Amino acid sequence: MSGKMCSSNSVIQAQKLVDQLQLEASMERIKISLTAADLVRYCQDHRRSDPLLTGIAASSNPFKDKKTCVLL
Repeated sequence: MSGKMCSSNSVIQAQKLVDQLQLEASMERIKISLTAADLVRYCQDHRRSDPLLTGIAASSNPFKDKKTCVLL
């Protein structure tokens, strides 16, 4: 009896996998070259406001320690 349940479960799992793969195959894809060009354009347009490129002023950095460490 357990052999029949195992095969039934594997058939259900296989059907779920087939359904998922069919769903993914039917999705409309965007060409990577277009997406990459859009990403490059966006990065170039916003590079002046990017803190990774321009840095953060020490006075406005919320993560900078307010006090210095003093060893006794």
